[in-house]
Amino acid sequence: MMELLPAPATLAPGQRVYAIGDIHGCLDRLVSLHEQIAEDIVERPAEHVTLVHLGDYVDRGTDSAQVVDWLISGPPVPADAVINLMGNHEHMMLAAVALADAEAPIHWLSNGGGDSLVSWGIDRTSPPAEWAARFPQAHLLFLRDLAISHRVGPYLFVHAGVRPGVPLDRQSRHDMMWIRDPFLTSAADFGAVVVHGHTPKREPAVTPNRIAIDTGAVLGGALTAVMLEGDRLAFLQA
Repeated sequence: MMELLPAPATLAPGQRVYAIGDIHGCLDRLVSLHEQIAEDIVERPAEHVTLVHLGDYVDRGTDSAQVVDWLISGPPVPADAVINLMGNHEHMMLAAVALADAEAPIHWLSNGGGDSLVSWGIDRTSPPAEWAARFPQAHLLFLRDLAISHRVGPYLFVHAGVRPGVPLDRQSRHDMMWIRDPFLTSAADFGAVVVHGHTPKREPAVTPNRIAIDTGAVLGGALTAVMLEGDRLAFLQA
């Protein structure tokens, strides 16, 4: 039985949301977490269930390609909607593969991109000009079409966070994928409780204005999901 804790906001009756933090090629833990979520839904049915992945599917771990393939195939979770958000690592990867500028491949490789290349069967030393032709088109299209944010009632789901003082409908794509401070240290009311990953910590964090669930799966920590329902939340980990 999950430990139910007070949540900083209240979802409408019948709604339940699960959100999963930064995966970084950790397929085994993602599969385990999906199994836990599926079991919870079977044991405690809800009228409307949404599953949100907060981005950073690729880089640093061993199974980036396999994680993307798993998400494209559709997690075996009985949810009404599955929302896949873009993280800064997908953003870096797409820029590198598209040769957006001369520094893009270097930037990606210095942030774990080499591990992703290997998972797709591409040699780390191969010329960047050859990369685009080596990735399955379906994988690149999936990554290109990832959402940047998703709103459910009083919660906003993004990869990194939002910029304090800027209305939610005017937030930049870059901030929602990349920001740390001043977001992490702000006590401001953002206009919604922000559920995010991006900045790894040993344990998930809950404050009145945000819920952080990147617990460093690829760094030896757990892969964490938060369950939100009514005025309660709970964490699942693999």
